[in-house]
Formats: sequence, structure tokens, C-alpha cells
Amino acid sequence: MPELPDVEEFRRILASCATGRRVERVEVADAGVLRGVTARRLRQRLTGRTFTEPRRHGKWLLAPTEGPTVLFHFGMTGRLRCDPADSSPAPHDRVTLVLDDGHRLRYRDQRKLRGIWFAATAADADRLLADQGPDALALAPGELAELLAGQRRRVKAALLDQSTVAGLGNLLADEILWHARVHPARRAVDLGDDERRRVDSATRQVLRAAVPTGHVPAKRSWLTARRDTPAPHCPRCDTPLRQSRVAGRTTLWCPACQPE
Repeated sequence: MPELPDVEEFRRILASCATGRRVERVEVADAGVLRGVTARRLRQRLTGRTFTEPRRHGKWLLAPTEGPTVLFHFGMTGRLRCDPADSSPAPHDRVTLVLDDGHRLRYRDQRKLRGIWFAATAADADRLLADQGPDALALAPGELAELLAGQRRRVKAALLDQSTVAGLGNLLADEILWHARVHPARRAVDLGDDERRRVDSATRQVLRAAVPTGHVPAKRSWLTARRDTPAPHCPRCDTPLRQSRVAGRTTLWCPACQPE
């Protein structure tokens, strides 16, 4: 599932492919990914517009023009591609924006759980993001610790709640809590000040390493590398890892490094 590092990579793709480029044509192969806008209106309002610098907030990618803004949310299987003019569409390419230099900006999504929104004005775009918390990458040191202090939910649930902090998904939450040595099922409000500071610090550490790669990396020294291995062991202490459901998500943790 795309998380903050993946969407940041999509932002880089969008910036290099589309900034300053005009939309020559909008091709909608499957209107099932359009949210709150018809294919006809998207074509009418976006054709001829020039993209300005894109931005990301949490898992949302915003592609503003000199007028309206296109917003992408990638759900579980969404991707953004910049393909050359002579490329052929793939089976799950739902919407293609043909740019004035011939490149094809393609929204590809197999399961279509989220999709593409259209905001006529910057204020409309802000309203679509009104329920989002601060972006995880923009948090100042100590800010996340303060946000967690008043949360009575399990700490993993608090990290996954986009209204608390935007951008963290299942892989990042497990990795952060493993780095911080905090059990994912503990209530955030019950954590000590030092534990909340460790979660705060681990979030910035993990994101600093993950964002340049464009995904949550499966480093040998990280928990993520062990998720899909048979009988996984902790990369730090070699204790057998445990798996259960926390906050409705498959969760991996080390019972030695992250005691309950």
C-alpha cells in the first residue's frame, strides 16, 4: 500500500513530468476512479490547463494548475507514471493526461479503492483535506510526542489515524514502533514521556531513511525485511517475532524489544 514515502516519490515524478506542461488531452478509460467529478467535466475543466508545482500532504498528492487542482489518493494499489509518447497503456491505467510534450501522465490502479478528485479552487482543495492532521514529514521535534500524549487509543491506532498525523501506514507504524521499542497495543496515553519521545524520534529517523528510496525499504536491519519470511526473527535481538491484529491491521513486533 502506498504510504508517505511512495506518495513523495509520485510527487517527484509529477514535478519532473508535468510542472510547466499543458494538458492537451484527458483520456478516461475507467470513470470508476473519479470522485465527485464526471469524466466530461474533468476533460472540459482540465484540458488546456498548465500544471504548476505539485505538493503532497500525508497520502494525498495535489497537482495544481493555474486554475483548478487535481488530487490523487492511491489507496492500496494506485500508482502514478510518466510514460513517453509512444508508450501503450497497461490494463489498469484508468486515467491518462496527455501533455503538450507528448508524455503521458498515467494513474494506474488495480483495485480502485480511492482515486482522483477535482477541486475548482484552492479553497475547495483545502476543504477536501480538512480532516487531515499535520503531515508526518513536516512535524517538528517533539510535536508527535505531544499529539500522542492525549490519545487514549492504542499507539498504533493513533499513528494510523490520518486526522492525528497524516502519511503513516501499516508498514511505517510497525517500523517506527519497533525502532522505538514500544509495543503497538499499548495505549498512547499510558506511555511514559521517554517512550513518547522515542516514538517521536523514531518517526523522523524512519522517514529520513525511507523518503529518498520512494518506499519503506526492506533493510536487513529493519523489521520490514522480516515481514514475509517464514518464522521471522527480530533483526536486533534474534527473538522470534510475533504477529497479530492491532487497530484492524496485521501487526508485527518483537516480544523482547517491545514488551507489553
